Amino acid sequence: MSLLLTIDTDPNFAPKQAVPDPERLISGNPAYKTWAQDASKGEKVLTGIWEATPGEHHSIKGTVYEFCHILSGVVEIDEKGGETMTYRAGDSFVMKPGFVGVWRTIETVRKIYVCVYD
Repeated sequence: MSLLLTIDTDPNFAPKQAVPDPERLISGNPAYKTWAQDASKGEKVLTGIWEATPGEHHSIKGTVYEFCHILSGVVEIDEKGGETMTYRAGDSFVMKPGFVGVWRTIETVRKIYVCVYD
């Protein structure tokens, strides 16, 4: 088994489909697709592709550290008590453990994610 992983940004297998939990939904009718591509360290490090259609939901990271690289689309992220940041294709960011805010998908977004669970 190789220790080098190439992330397929246009996977040809069926994604896991989901919607936000009702208590997290703010507006719209966003739908999520996840193409999980790797799980390491006993499922504590997850990597893959995630896509969301327009809408707005509460984002609460808890103990999760998440790195994101936007492949397409536009999102706005409002950190509670902070400023609003806009991310587009080519942008990368990290949401650290304890992050609380609002994720607003303006244009259908696709991202590479790496999540590290405590």
